Amino acid sequence: MTDDQVVSLRPVEPADLPTVRLLNSAAVPAVNDLSSEELAWFAEVAHTFLVVVLPRGSVVGFLVGLDGPGVAYASANYRWFSERYDCFLYVDRVVVDPSGQGRGIGRSLYEAFVQRAEGHTALCAEVNIRPRNEVSLAFHHAFGFAAVGEQDSEGGSKRVRLFAKEI
Repeated sequence: MTDDQVVSLRPVEPADLPTVRLLNSAAVPAVNDLSSEELAWFAEVAHTFLVVVLPRGSVVGFLVGLDGPGVAYASANYRWFSERYDCFLYVDRVVVDPSGQGRGIGRSLYEAFVQRAEGHTALCAEVNIRPRNEVSLAFHHAFGFAAVGEQDSEGGSKRVRLFAKEI
């Protein structure tokens, strides 16, 4: 990807899902792997599911965001926020192809998600601290998130820091 390539954001389409799955799988362990069925479920229930598209049509990133509380989602992290916040948006995952990182794409995805936040009071997310995801930790700090908790997941093999930002 070159600096002169302009990207656009748009809602995910069914034809995007195989590429989204490949991007997601390449980002493991920063995010959990997803099956095709799980991605299709997200496409049905997500408050916001955006893809980042290059001018030639290639998908190079995505964001999946959920309303909270109220989605029948088995995530311990989503449940943690649901127990503490009345009306929030939850960033389940953001993935940007390494060739596009550092160009403001993640920030653009978050800003687009916040623009859809009418009636919500907080934007919530979590970041791995075991294994440590320094890039994501720095991003969330720069975006104005505050750490609001930590918890183990996946039987203790992962630990996440939970973040919230008033919107």
